[in-house]
Amino acid sequence: MRILSWPAGLVLAVASVAAGAKPIAYQNGSTVMFEYGGETMQEAQVFHAPRYWWSGGAGWLRLEADDGAFAREITYARLNLLVKRWNLPGAQANVFAWGGAGTARGSDFGGSTFAPNAGLQADYETRRVYGSLKSDYQYSRHYAHRIDTLQLGLAPYEHEYGTPALWFLVQGRTYTGGLYDDPEAALLLRLFQAWSWGSAWGEAGVTQDGAVQSMFMFNF
Repeated sequence: MRILSWPAGLVLAVASVAAGAKPIAYQNGSTVMFEYGGETMQEAQVFHAPRYWWSGGAGWLRLEADDGAFAREITYARLNLLVKRWNLPGAQANVFAWGGAGTARGSDFGGSTFAPNAGLQADYETRRVYGSLKSDYQYSRHYAHRIDTLQLGLAPYEHEYGTPALWFLVQGRTYTGGLYDDPEAALLLRLFQAWSWGSAWGEAGVTQDGAVQSMFMFNF
């Protein structure tokens, strides 16, 4: 039996206890995600990855202006691509891109409208530090919204495969198109657990205004 070198073994350990939300978990894997961003944003997604470098699925997104001026509900299909991956000694970095289309309904326009979407995500992680930058763009002839999210995380200990992982996160987020005028900051606590059949993690916390933020993801 071939024995892995120490750097290769550590890379596999990092990959097996990956701490971040990704649109592609692993080949032949499925991902279910629920996110609650206060009254401003709620989203649900289901994806399946036939190969390690792409996945496809569907999602539902609800957006509401912080002053209650309008609300939107968007249902979409989406394709996710792994653009680039770096397997580094003791770390992993990724760049993802996605795009799709669907239909949207809004409180400030009648009927439904064609609604394409696109986005990018870059992330870097070890077993102690984590960082990601994500930009998601929603568009139709009635609106244009971009949601940018930056997360920086620190683990108080190096977790092993099959053991619970704990992360402390700082999150910054901006919304465009009249959803939320100021940058939004949040402090979050993330718990992650991997098993032989998949993994699950959840994060929850509050923004500077005291609003609840949470996300739950299951990979299987």
